[in-house]
Amino acid sequence: MKKILIIEDDPVIREELALLLANEGYRTEAVTDFTAVSDQVRSAGPDLVLLDLGLPVRDGLSLCADIRKSGSTPIIVVTSRDSTADELRALSLGGDDYVTKPYDIPVLLARIKAVLRRAGGGAEPETLEAGGLTLHLTRGTVSAEGGTAELTRNELKILACLMARQGEIVPRADLIDMLWDNRIYIDDNTLSVNVTRLRGKLADIGQPERIRTRRGMGYQL
Repeated sequence: MKKILIIEDDPVIREELALLLANEGYRTEAVTDFTAVSDQVRSAGPDLVLLDLGLPVRDGLSLCADIRKSGSTPIIVVTSRDSTADELRALSLGGDDYVTKPYDIPVLLARIKAVLRRAGGGAEPETLEAGGLTLHLTRGTVSAEGGTAELTRNELKILACLMARQGEIVPRADLIDMLWDNRIYIDDNTLSVNVTRLRGKLADIGQPERIRTRRGMGYQL
């Protein structure tokens, strides 16, 4: 699962990006203290950086150059600056792509996938394995010794999240945020229905107790 670091000082946009990327299966981390951003990039070790230019303390163009000097992490500049001069400057300092706000969500996601593909030189993993389960991400199925079951899109997302965080208690709120799709709110009851159906499919392949409910906290694989 690819990790994306968001460097954006507007909390509304920052949260929007985090939800959008989580919904697409990425892990995210966001910078909220802008006094030593370059150090945070190095310690976070992301697969890609989304970088705003109009930042407090230090301009994003300077940060772009610093990030590039210290490594080859791909950088997509996401900014309201729409001048050709700023775009050329950002690309010349090491940016891999330049997207202006307000961005078109499908276009931004396509740009992210393209940059990650170029940087990684390979495809995303097609499977996740945890707790005796094998989740086939591209086929939308889950397998165990008892067989294979087909999953819906939401069931796939829920199980992928639980498997990626095996052993952790995943709050219901985190899962609801992940299922936020095209700004249509997935309510708490919808989550319960999806988890119940997912449990039924896991039971069909011999894994009836795989997802545990931790009352007042969330779910755990």
